[in-house]
Amino acid sequence: MTKKQWLLILVTVALGTVYVIYFSGWLKPQTIRIFHTSRNLRPQVQQGGVMPSLIFGLNRSLKLTELKVVPLAAWQANPKVLPVWHLLSTSNSVPIKIFYYGQRIGGLPPAIPGDRPQPLDTNTVYRLFIRAGKLAGKHDFLPGGKLPETN
Repeated sequence: MTKKQWLLILVTVALGTVYVIYFSGWLKPQTIRIFHTSRNLRPQVQQGGVMPSLIFGLNRSLKLTELKVVPLAAWQANPKVLPVWHLLSTSNSVPIKIFYYGQRIGGLPPAIPGDRPQPLDTNTVYRLFIRAGKLAGKHDFLPGGKLPETN
């Protein structure tokens, strides 16, 4: 091979490497992005004591293997705190992109059989943990309000 051919091969490999590093997602760690919103899905019911439904969304459809909601302050003091809502997959779960707090999700039964989601306190910050195989994500939320901004 001539010097010109070696130079072209070297330039091609260098451009390919730059593309993989800066423009593709091949080397980026995969995470689950989570967001939430509150909506009153039962407008015919009087507002007295009715809490809006808490809706969570994911950046893509995933087959979840674990879903857990814990009070953030209690979790920071003791990571083994009892969750207020805990689902654990025993087999194949249904791919899901949006779900409500307390919703039954196909393939994700409660971690403790017969356990039900606990009501959320509007003055408490909670953390949602999600696992989908090797992927994991977490999201802090305050039911019915906004989290205080941190610097």
